[in-house]
Amino acid sequence: MRTSMMAIAFAAPFARNAQAWLRAAFRCGRCMSIAFALFAVVDSQDVHAQMAQQADREDFPRRELVVGTKEAPPFAMKDADGNWSGISIDLWREVAQKLGLQFRLAEEPNVQKLIEATSRGDYDVSVAAITITADRERSVDFSQPFYDTGLGIAVSVNSVSVWREIVRTMISAGFLQAAGALIGISLLVGALVWLFERRHNDDFGGPLGRGLGASIWWSAEAMTQASTGHRGPITIAGRALAIIWMVVSIITIAVFTASVTSALTTRQMRGLVNGVEDLPGVRVGTLANSATIGFLDGERIKHRTFAQVADGLKALEAGSIDAFVYDKPLLAWTVEQQFPNSVQVLDIDFEPQSYGLAMPLGRPYRKAIDVAVLQAIHDQSWRRTLFQYLGEKR
Repeated sequence: MRTSMMAIAFAAPFARNAQAWLRAAFRCGRCMSIAFALFAVVDSQDVHAQMAQQADREDFPRRELVVGTKEAPPFAMKDADGNWSGISIDLWREVAQKLGLQFRLAEEPNVQKLIEATSRGDYDVSVAAITITADRERSVDFSQPFYDTGLGIAVSVNSVSVWREIVRTMISAGFLQAAGALIGISLLVGALVWLFERRHNDDFGGPLGRGLGASIWWSAEAMTQASTGHRGPITIAGRALAIIWMVVSIITIAVFTASVTSALTTRQMRGLVNGVEDLPGVRVGTLANSATIGFLDGERIKHRTFAQVADGLKALEAGSIDAFVYDKPLLAWTVEQQFPNSVQVLDIDFEPQSYGLAMPLGRPYRKAIDVAVLQAIHDQSWRRTLFQYLGEKR
């Protein structure tokens, strides 16, 4: 009996440990089951992603893609060795890597030719700073927008010439209208003075030409505050009209002079162009075959076109034009790189627009490119790309 009790006492710890071991083994079994289940889910997701990517690749032609582009710094730039870089180029490389695509780049001289070649099917995709517009949407398909911007205005930093502004003001429509109104009133007052004085005042009498000419000359002298002491109206009606005309002309000319002086001073201090509302009254330039032309034509703003942005900014620097209107990020880049001390871009943007990748109409791979573009622009690397080229944090 005593031996049996000792055996039970000796075996009890082992029994308790065995229970603990069994419970631990049960828990480990559950953990392993959960782990296996998680691995299975992740593996199935990877398989699904691979299958989706494979399906996307099957929508593309089974060959090396031909991708059209044009120089549009900082979105598409070519160095001396023919290597391409830029915001749009880097984005397309990431899209191609996601989809497992092989491609080569081909260059066009301007956006218009790039769009035309893409609509003909010469290019599978076009990548540059291509603005999405209604007219272009009729001939090509666009991807999801990857960059939102607007038009900007570049102006010269040199002070405005006072004499040039005086001449510009004197030939402006407002100035000519005001001057014409003053001259017209002066002629009317002169005619009335002649009617009142022609039978009573020898200074305004005599033949029609002599009398009317003398009265009009007197009216002009009174308006400009020149000497009229040697002659003047003598009738009550004539003198009453003369008094009214002198007072009105003093006030009118004072207001007119103050307005012209204020306008000249304001332009001298602030510059000719400070916003879109100033464009109709100045000499405007823009890039040929660009979407900006549609905006300027729609606003009836006269403009000159230039083959390159740099050509327009050189004309602005030389004083041949007063403002250059184009996509703001491209303007800012060109000014910073080539005209930092002579041209500035105003801190405004207008006419919102978006950039996208262009494709021929009806291509089956448009959906795959849309998804890849959206994935790329919501990645941290996209923010680094924008900061690298534009200094923007988005």
